Amino acid sequence: MMNSTIKTILYTTDMGNHMRPVFRFAIDIARKHEAEIIMLHVIEPLSSGTLATINAYMPISSVQEIFQDGMKKALQKMQLRLNNFCEDEHINEPSDCEVISKVKVVSGHSAETIVQQAELLGADIIVVGTHTNKSMSSNLLGSTARKVTQFSKVPVLVVPVNE
Repeated sequence: MMNSTIKTILYTTDMGNHMRPVFRFAIDIARKHEAEIIMLHVIEPLSSGTLATINAYMPISSVQEIFQDGMKKALQKMQLRLNNFCEDEHINEPSDCEVISKVKVVSGHSAETIVQQAELLGADIIVVGTHTNKSMSSNLLGSTARKVTQFSKVPVLVVPVNE
């Protein structure tokens, strides 16, 4: 039987400008359940062909250094966006942003990594956005959101967003 108590929310973001409504939703859930939010951004690894091409022109240590620098920059960007969001949206209630307990940037395939991180971090729910558009297509959910809902052992809240 699934636990209905929500204490840890894993909010996943692709860091697009359109993700604010999804983050607002995560904050509202956290407030209502007195839960914490862990923000997660997943950076997809380079394909083997791309890595082979890069390695032909650069030493492996340089490639690793560039990758680590990219991870740090992504984390800094997430922190900046979080600060901007808190300033823009919650000026009267700064305590709302105190529900963010951790900001993480990890490398891996998005859906698999989100599900793994949810398990590793003890998340009670995953909040993920999915892109919407006016035309109906056979893919009503984005591929990452669809895969997360298929493989997650915890509930997944999919929030539609318009770009």
